[in-house]
Amino acid sequence: MKVAVDQHKCVSSGMCVMNSPDVFDQRDDDGVVVLLQPSPGTDHADVTRDAAAACPALAIHIEE
Repeated sequence: MKVAVDQHKCVSSGMCVMNSPDVFDQRDDDGVVVLLQPSPGTDHADVTRDAAAACPALAIHIEE
């Protein structure tokens, strides 16, 4: 699994961090998503997919 984020589309909702805090974080100054693990392991696959699905801006892209 490979994950990419489009920081320009991010609306700083924090849904990604709530769903998968080991893979995503937010910048302190503006709340924009920060990708911590661009290739999360299988132990984070389901929560990473949940985070992508919960993103209101559709800023998270996953390649399986």
